[in-house]
Amino acid sequence: MERMGEPASAVTERQAPAPPASFEALFEAEHARLLRALFLVTGNAQEAEELMQDAFLAVWERWDRVAAMDEPVGYLYRTAMNRFRSLLRRASRAARRVVGSAEGRDAFAAADERDALARALGRLPERQRSALVLTELLGYGSQEAGTILGVKDVTVRSLASQARAALREDLGGPDE
Repeated sequence: MERMGEPASAVTERQAPAPPASFEALFEAEHARLLRALFLVTGNAQEAEELMQDAFLAVWERWDRVAAMDEPVGYLYRTAMNRFRSLLRRASRAARRVVGSAEGRDAFAAADERDALARALGRLPERQRSALVLTELLGYGSQEAGTILGVKDVTVRSLASQARAALREDLGGPDE
């Protein structure tokens, strides 16, 4: 097959790039391109960066198998897109739960309740607030929360109990 003015020997078919020799070579060759692609998909630079890091981490964890693949770059991109789709599914499920729980409720009353709770939490001493947030909102056990706060687990339980009592008093909870 000749192109205009070129001998047949000068025209070669495009060769697929050779697979990267190491994970570091894959990262160097693809991180900027993958980040741009994920930014176009997500529209958010931080989210794209996080997805890119997650995808590279997953590939790195399986590098012995990925390196032997014909298309490790394709595997990297597929991993990134799968993580993005998973993120969308989780967000969709969360939105459905929120919308489903909001039906029949007074949105203004709920906003007032959240505001009152936020103000009451703000009035708590920092250690009590931290213990309560870690155990109640973030779901940590008292031992894990104690490690985070640098105190014993019994101290976390005591601080959280004091915080709950103060909130009941401040907000007029079930004891009144």
